[in-house]
Amino acid sequence: MKAVRFHETGGPEVLRYEDVERPDPGSGDVRIRVAGVAYNPADGGMRGGFLPIPISLPHIPGYDVSGTVETLGAGVDTLAVGDDVVGFIPMSGDGGAAEYAVAPAASFVAAPSRVPLADAAGLPSVALTAAQALSAAGLDAGDRIVINGAGGPVGGYAIQLAKQVGAHVIATASPRSFGTVSDLGADEIIDHTTGDLLNALGDPVDVLLNLAPIAPDRFAELARRVRDGGVVVSTTPTVATPSDEDRDVRGVTIFVEPDAATLTRLVGQIDRGELRIDIAERVPLSGLADLHRRAEAGLVRGKVVIVPPRSADPVAASA
Repeated sequence: MKAVRFHETGGPEVLRYEDVERPDPGSGDVRIRVAGVAYNPADGGMRGGFLPIPISLPHIPGYDVSGTVETLGAGVDTLAVGDDVVGFIPMSGDGGAAEYAVAPAASFVAAPSRVPLADAAGLPSVALTAAQALSAAGLDAGDRIVINGAGGPVGGYAIQLAKQVGAHVIATASPRSFGTVSDLGADEIIDHTTGDLLNALGDPVDVLLNLAPIAPDRFAELARRVRDGGVVVSTTPTVATPSDEDRDVRGVTIFVEPDAATLTRLVGQIDRGELRIDIAERVPLSGLADLHRRAEAGLVRGKVVIVPPRSADPVAASA
């Protein structure tokens, strides 16, 4: 089968598009024919050797995967051959940047039927991150939440899920994302490129959700705009999440965790039209190294799905 692997850590040039033996599922695993695999910034971090996630080399990247079950490992009775599935598979094992992938059956749930199967790969880890962040915040109807960095894939899901709760959503984004965050339901949009976020916030907020790189002093300033008893949640582990015990403001850092039950709920929302998957670009598997180069240069916007050759349809192959 065709796959992309890196045999050593380094820049995008270490990614090789090559022939690899098709993997066989072990006990409790399934093998899927990959329809799509999403690119995430963590893929670049793992390839570069910057993230403390134990992997064996050579390594196939890509942990947000969709596809069709082809072979069942021993003891698997929750899935059947021919099932269309989507999953957030273990980051330490080989991923889905290949024609076939093997992962624990427990990683997968039924894929949404409302969207192309390849596009479903754009859902798992980013939507789970948003859902887990809002759950940690205890967001409730009528709460005011500011989402810093709302223009990215996690922010898109956070806006939608916060609106479903009944919260008032203030989104920070750059002008190129204004249309997207508005369409997703943001009540207010603040241009974070102007540097006037503190004044633009106005009244205190109940929740600050930070999804973007931020300097510690800037983060502390923003956290002071959270009301007494409020919550600061962040998905940026390189900067400590500020808290304030004197004001009973909690600080929580989120590291996304696999959660099949929540992922199943999110898939249901997709199929009911309550949640949408936005795919900005589809690229062939052979173009993954170039995608990594563009991402490092800051030229990738939105969620990108990589399509293996066996699964490529005319639209995906030409994207």
